[in-house]
Amino acid sequence: METRPASVVIPEAVPLDLETASIGSRFLGLLIDWSIQGVLLIVLLIIVSNASLGGLGTTITFILIFLIIWGYPIALETLWRGRTIGKVALGLRVVTKEGGQIGFRHAAIRSALGIVDFILTSGACAVICVLLTKDNQRLGDLAAGTLVLRERTGLRRPTPTTFAAPSGLDEYTESLDLAGLGPAEYGLVRSFLIRAPSLPPPVRARLAAQVGETIAKRVQPPPPPGVPAEVFLASVAAAYRNRST
Repeated sequence: METRPASVVIPEAVPLDLETASIGSRFLGLLIDWSIQGVLLIVLLIIVSNASLGGLGTTITFILIFLIIWGYPIALETLWRGRTIGKVALGLRVVTKEGGQIGFRHAAIRSALGIVDFILTSGACAVICVLLTKDNQRLGDLAAGTLVLRERTGLRRPTPTTFAAPSGLDEYTESLDLAGLGPAEYGLVRSFLIRAPSLPPPVRARLAAQVGETIAKRVQPPPPPGVPAEVFLASVAAAYRNRST
């Protein structure tokens, strides 16, 4: 699991090396927030099921559901200086690209784009954006001009810089022609392999397939039949590192 220094410049134009939040910490923070929202929705539905509602009551119920789902992150991030309960638990904070405090507009854009980042793509869009962007930004961050930073850090875990050929694929790894694979493509493979253990299994499998499909077009020969996408990517990474040393 890798974090990166963010390219943040404060209003006085002094660059700051701040640590952006990793996928793992962001996902855990989201789980906490989603759990709280889920409890609030359950309580609301229990109250509604035991009440006699007319047309106005139904309208109010839908408004309350909207506020729980969308108002929760917008209100907390706006009023609590870029934090929600989940972010506080993980030591995270949302700031602008300039390192300043976010406002209602930033929080609203981030929340609205969550439809694409998390709901429509089951989190795949958010993961891909974080992997491909320099400052670990999801689509909502890119649109709002925000970053998610770590406020407190402990000892950093060492990240692997070399990869071993997967068991049984030594010959295939040695035979790979990587002429079409550049540093940018290797960086994508490396980022995925480092972060894969921290991803939810469905997102991990889907992202492995997407990255594997992209990389397979740039290397020869294609992966042997039945080899999982993540194992194929490990072979590519091992071959690239072996030939770079």
